Amino acid sequence: MTVFRIVRNTVLTVLALLWLVPVYLLIVNAITPLSEYQGEPLWFPVGFDLWTNLVSAWNESSLGLGMLNSLLYSTASALVAVLAAGLAGFAVVTMPVRRPSLWFWLIYLGTLLPLQIFLAPLFQTYVDTNLYDTSLGMILIYSAICVPFAFFVVRNYLTTIPPEIAEAAKLDGAGWGRLFFQIHLPLIRSALFAAFIFQFTWVWNDLLFGITLTTSPDRRPVMAAMAEIGGGFVSLGPPVVLAGALLVSLPTVILFLSCQRFFVSSLRAAA
Repeated sequence: MTVFRIVRNTVLTVLALLWLVPVYLLIVNAITPLSEYQGEPLWFPVGFDLWTNLVSAWNESSLGLGMLNSLLYSTASALVAVLAAGLAGFAVVTMPVRRPSLWFWLIYLGTLLPLQIFLAPLFQTYVDTNLYDTSLGMILIYSAICVPFAFFVVRNYLTTIPPEIAEAAKLDGAGWGRLFFQIHLPLIRSALFAAFIFQFTWVWNDLLFGITLTTSPDRRPVMAAMAEIGGGFVSLGPPVVLAGALLVSLPTVILFLSCQRFFVSSLRAAA
């Protein structure tokens, strides 16, 4: 058992170090002064000019506005998605619906289809309905895309709740609405929170819909703004682009690290 633990810890340490190598390179090159950058990735710091690089990245594209837009899209879409997933999971697991397995696969199928197949019809529909380049349009599509995986997490968690709880509540005269909002909703808070973190991170990091369904800076999410900086990779210099990437990654890193213990325990319970 001791040998197994040593091997396991060694493998995990090596994997962690391999994962940290790109992060290390990102930080080292992001803090490098433009005057010291020679066109090749640096493995060791040769100076510290992170603030200047951040200011250049901030001024070259509306990163601040993009981060506010992404904060709106990520928060609103994740909240709508986890609420819809909670209601759908409650219906499939607790309510006497016909063929619950069929409903499960119909909803979960949304995670199995490549997102690119939605672009052409979605773009045309958004143009026809005046949802193109609007905040409402972005929240709607992100909410719809986030529902299937959130439903998967919440539904699995709901299956661990004893059915006797629902039966006792119904004997006391509780309707389906009261049963969900007053009894099941508090019980599945941890699963909803885990799903929220997943979907918040996915929406924040999305580029595909950001560059397809928006054009104006006041509607563009942060990754689309980063793509504009990346388009000037040669003229701006890699340290500026990497500094911008470091900045826009901080919110999701902070969210995950601050909720890590709760997030892991929620996933373990939903597995």
